[in-house]
Parts: sequence; structure tokens; C-alpha cells
Amino acid sequence: MKVLVIGGAGYIGSHVVKALLKKNHEITVFDNLSSGLRQNLFKQNTFIHGDILNPAQLDAAFERGFDAFIHLAASKAAGESMIVPEKYAVNNIIGTINILNAAMKHNCKKMVFSSSAAVFGAPQYLPIDEKHPQNPENFYGYTKLDIEHYLAWYDQIRGLKYAALRYFNAAGYDPEGELYGLEQNPANLLPVIMEVAAGMRKEMSIFGNDYDTRDGTCIRDYVHVADLADAHVKALDYISAKNESLTVNLGSETGISVTEMVEAARRITGKEIPAKYVDRRPGDPSCLYATSAYAREKLNWKAQYSDIDTLISSTWQAYQKNLGK
Repeated sequence: MKVLVIGGAGYIGSHVVKALLKKNHEITVFDNLSSGLRQNLFKQNTFIHGDILNPAQLDAAFERGFDAFIHLAASKAAGESMIVPEKYAVNNIIGTINILNAAMKHNCKKMVFSSSAAVFGAPQYLPIDEKHPQNPENFYGYTKLDIEHYLAWYDQIRGLKYAALRYFNAAGYDPEGELYGLEQNPANLLPVIMEVAAGMRKEMSIFGNDYDTRDGTCIRDYVHVADLADAHVKALDYISAKNESLTVNLGSETGISVTEMVEAARRITGKEIPAKYVDRRPGDPSCLYATSAYAREKLNWKAQYSDIDTLISSTWQAYQKNLGK
């Protein structure tokens, strides 16, 4: 298939492109490189430097003719979305509408969308399934949920068939070591741990150690980026074969606590990784993890690389390559 990957030079997008190329799809990447990296591009794919806020550039891209497109271009920092919601309204909602309109104009009606577990908000029960109430607690999560609503309407009116993939915490790097472009200004736990291990930060903070969990620190569901990439390929196959839309959660089904992640990183890297416990952050639930039963049923998808050792070792490998070690 000819597939346009929007945001394909980014952290998750580049892993998705690699997985698609392995399946012999013909790939074009559309990216403005605001957070994506040229080093994440493959010589096998065509690259278009463009912006989803520029309808003319999107129109010119879709005019090349594609069988499907994957949308991974969005602002994604939940905390920032509560400070500058305007950025998220424009980039995520208006940008997506621009993409949809260009795709419909050129009759490209198969789509895989990078959604988020942030659509759920605080868990009312665990593990979180697809039927869990959707009550976002940050504006980023709201934009993803709003986009899911747009997709449902475009399905009903325009015949768009889509797979909305609700990720939990994306982590890890290409197990084969081919992709190692680091995220810019990371705010997620594992990159912060790696930056301390690599000497890029002096120490890290652990927000709260008095939660009702097995060690008092928050538990989260970390999914290896290679597993997420595999889900995109399977989702594309599903909507192509079934011609029906799909919304699924992608989780590892096993939560990892902050302390467990830090201690495993010390063991794997051999570094001290100074960490201090500080006050809780407001709004942080004690546990978040998903069931992926529906993804197994519909996509035959199961996390293969999302164990704690693979998450950490593949990330440490990427940091060492960037530091020339």
C-alpha cells in the first residue's frame, strides 16, 4: 500500500515507518520537523517537509495519491496543554481537520490515528477497557477525544474508515538499534531517568512515595514503542480487510512503579541515578493500566517488548549511541 505517515520523523512515527517498511509498504513521511528529526528518516521513504497547519501543503501531499494515511502529528505534553491550550486547540484540532479535509478531497479514506489514554482521565476502575468513562483531566486529552468524535462523524458522512489507537505510556527504543534519535525536551519518566544515568541531569525527583501501591510510588502502564508500531501495522491491515472502523486501547497490562523503574535502571546501566522523593503532583492517580483484550481479539496484538528490562535496555542503548559510548 502507498501510505502517508504524518509525523513520521518523530519518536513514535519513525518506529511506525520502520514497521511499515518491513511489510513492504510504500511510505511517504510528512513532517515539519518541529519535534521530529532528519536522522529518523529512512532512505527507503519519500520525505515531504510540510506543516498540518498549511492546507495547501497537505493538499499537495495527498494529491500524490495514497491508499491510507497515519496521523501522529500532535502536541502531546499534558502539563503544557493546561498552560497554553491555544497551542493544542490549533495544532491538534485544527491541524487534524486540515488533514481530514485534504484526505477526503483526494479520496484517501483509510486512517490510523494516534489517540491517547488521556481521553479517560482518572480511572474509575482497573484495568481500563474501551468502555471506561471518558472524562479527560487535561486539555491534551480533551483534544484527542474531540478528534475521535470528528473521526466518527467523517466515517458516518464521508465513509472514512479509521483505527483510533489509545496509547498508554510509550517508552523504549528500536530493539535493533537502528533508530536512536532522542526526543527533544522529554518530560516522561524513562527519558528523565536516562538523562540522570548519562550525566545530563544531576538528579531526578520522584513525586510522592505515599500512594496506595506496592511501594508507595505511582504505577503506570508502559508500552514499548516497537509494540505500538506493530499495532499500527495490524490496525491498517484490519481496516483494509474489514472496511470498518475500530477504537482500541494499547497497554502492556502490567503496571510498573516509579521506584521499580529507577531500581531496574540502576541495575541495567550500572549507574547510581540519584533520586529524591518530593511532594505529590496534583491530579496524579496512584495507578493507571489497561486491558488489551480487545486489541488481542480484533488485531491479534500483544505487547512483545514491554517488559521492564527491554524498555530500559533499549532506551539506554539509544542514549549511549547519542553520547558516543
